[in-house]
Amino acid sequence: MAAALSKLLRPRLRGGGHRLLPSRPSTSHASQPPPPSPSAATPPPPGAGKEAGAWSKLFLFAPGAITFGLGTWQLFRRQEKIEMLDYRTRRLEMEPIAWNQIAPSDLSVGGDSAALEFRKIVSEGDFDEEKSVFVGPRSRSISGVTENGYYVVTPLVPRPTENGSLLPPILVNRGWVPRGWRDKNVQDHQGVGEVAEIKEAENKTDGQGPWWKFWSNSKEPEPSCEIKKPVKPPVRVIGVIRGSEKPSIFVPANEPSVGQWFYVDVPMISHACGLPENTIYVEDINEDVSPTNPYPIPKDVNTLIHHSVMPHDHLKYTVTWYTLSAAVTFMAAKRIKAKKVKL
Repeated sequence: MAAALSKLLRPRLRGGGHRLLPSRPSTSHASQPPPPSPSAATPPPPGAGKEAGAWSKLFLFAPGAITFGLGTWQLFRRQEKIEMLDYRTRRLEMEPIAWNQIAPSDLSVGGDSAALEFRKIVSEGDFDEEKSVFVGPRSRSISGVTENGYYVVTPLVPRPTENGSLLPPILVNRGWVPRGWRDKNVQDHQGVGEVAEIKEAENKTDGQGPWWKFWSNSKEPEPSCEIKKPVKPPVRVIGVIRGSEKPSIFVPANEPSVGQWFYVDVPMISHACGLPENTIYVEDINEDVSPTNPYPIPKDVNTLIHHSVMPHDHLKYTVTWYTLSAAVTFMAAKRIKAKKVKL
């Protein structure tokens, strides 16, 4: 029995006895558990999914809340415009201020343009044409055709009162003039300045020539007779006291050194004209315009009450924002309802 078993095992040992030795797992690796799979990660804490869903809902309803807020702001802005227009209307209906009858002691009150804004004023005096300032360009529609021009602002110098007191000048926005009128006005003043310089040079000549001596000696003296020139009547201005304009970010800055005025800045224009910075600024609303000389065209009093965005415009904006808010809120609610149905 033993001999037969040895014969059977001998060839197997020669050809590869290692097959008889079964491999045994290592005891060092057998005791360690297998590495965790990615799917076996730590589960999220309870409530994390609900919190993410709440934030997503808020995000969907954010456009509706923003548009609703804009519509509500338009309502408040509309009420402010109504109060502002009522204030301007009441001020314009008050009795006009007679500037030439203001006592010098009341100039501290009269010089407060902010307290007197939108009050009518009546003043008489003479325009200092040489100090005119042209603000623009400003467009105006004439017979359906839009034309560019300027507002001409000129100091009005009141004449002495009966008691001899002299009131300070005021700045008057005389109205709109076309571009050609402005260029002609500048050329006329330049010509007047040149004539004045020529006359001044002629007056400075000594007149000591031989012909002048012969003529002055041979001519008998005549009695002097002064002829008084007719006094030009003062200019009467009916206007409304206003303040400086508030330009937008797209309007360039004024350049007084080169005579470029893009908006009305009362202290700056007053300084350029040699007047105090608290000078009263008036917009002429006189309707008595000569047909032969229509320029400058005074402002219409209704334009002073009118605003670029009126209360009815704010009401339209309110309806638009509220409609948009309802639309986006409905879409957000429909989107959340569709997600719940899928779940």
